[in-house]
Amino acid sequence: MEELRNPTGRVAVVGTGAVGAAVARRLLAGGYDVTVWNRTPARTAALTGAGARSARTVDEAVAAGELVLLALTDHEAVQQCLDRLDGGLAGRTVVALCTGTPEEARRTAQRVAGLGGHHLDAGLQAGPDTIGTDAATLLFSGDPSAYERHAGTFGLLGTARFVGTAPEAASVWDLALFGLWYDAQLGLLRAMDAVRAAGVDVSTFAPSAENQLGHVVSAVSATASEIAGAEFPRGPADLGEHLTVVRHLVGLRAGRPLGDGGLAEVAARMEALVAQGRGAEGLTATVG
Repeated sequence: MEELRNPTGRVAVVGTGAVGAAVARRLLAGGYDVTVWNRTPARTAALTGAGARSARTVDEAVAAGELVLLALTDHEAVQQCLDRLDGGLAGRTVVALCTGTPEEARRTAQRVAGLGGHHLDAGLQAGPDTIGTDAATLLFSGDPSAYERHAGTFGLLGTARFVGTAPEAASVWDLALFGLWYDAQLGLLRAMDAVRAAGVDVSTFAPSAENQLGHVVSAVSATASEIAGAEFPRGPADLGEHLTVVRHLVGLRAGRPLGDGGLAEVAARMEALVAQGRGAEGLTATVG
């Protein structure tokens, strides 16, 4: 059985932008043999000065690393790098360190497998300045044995977590977290826009908004339990009562610059559930 670590200490970092450079520096500090490649060779100069090897081609970089980290802008760039390979990826673990869609993650996994490599998708919940600290969270999915083999290396970069064997699991987790932030932030902006339009000072409104958002945060675990158990208790209101408020909100937000946030579709979903005789259930029933 192979040891569950990178026994050679050889890592290739393809792409030396802000994230790639931070990753390479952290690995160099950890004693790894790091080879770097960038489409613009001059961007590797600082890293070679710090001890990294510079590859002339993607093939040369990949050949030098047992673990290949593709720290690129998106999956299109990942595909372009894979297109540059003349050789295969036998014996190598390839990690796509970029935000992408589930379909892109699946396509990259298929491509890497076709070249004989082991694929891991990665979601990066971190800025370049947090790489190597507990503030950086790295989400991985795909080949579990590849993750275990390199878990020690990933742990040097931040808090590493394997979230599923489906190639797209890390991508979905990553995007869901981004979506949660956008939903909350845009919801806050819609609320402030509405009260401002009514002549209310948004600074005066802010403490009430903070308190309301706190109710959502404090109920996260309970909400997850309801969804996992497919049980949707009434809670503070039943679907019929929620529907009345949601309809009012659709009207309040009509014509506003940020729209209604999809509440018209939510109202339609609630109406359908009420028509099915599920009106006594709680709000989480909308996803059940």
